[in-house]
Amino acid sequence: MAADRDLDRVDREILRLIAVDASLSLADIADKVGLTPTPCWKRIRRMEQDGIILGRVARLDAAKLGLGVSVFVAVETSDHSAEWLARFAAVIDGTPEIVDAWRMSGDVDYLLHVVVPDIAAYDGFYRKLIGQLPLRNVTSRFAMERMKAAALPV
Repeated sequence: MAADRDLDRVDREILRLIAVDASLSLADIADKVGLTPTPCWKRIRRMEQDGIILGRVARLDAAKLGLGVSVFVAVETSDHSAEWLARFAAVIDGTPEIVDAWRMSGDVDYLLHVVVPDIAAYDGFYRKLIGQLPLRNVTSRFAMERMKAAALPV
């Protein structure tokens, strides 16, 4: 993967543009960064091959899709074995309600962002989670309002 220092000003501007709006056409991106489409496409392709650009997605309005409840779930475990971690990773991968998962330092081992339609659906998610593998503690924090969703500060 290309190191951060290998990205020049034009690469960073391309990244800023597509991070905010991945639907921009190649011609629009090229025009905004002062390139013709072919060298712009080559830069984008290189950043995809280097793993800098991981994919292009549309941001969706969860509430309008009936998924208005966001929960941040702190998970603590007593088992830190490779086998347990593999099982946990499989649970995360197989659970569509988990939209983000992080391994943490400090007093919490994992932090999950869970999106569900309502509290009853979260209760079902919770019961399923705790039934799938041994956990020491699970703490849920319900989001009241999303105050910011932004692109990376490239």
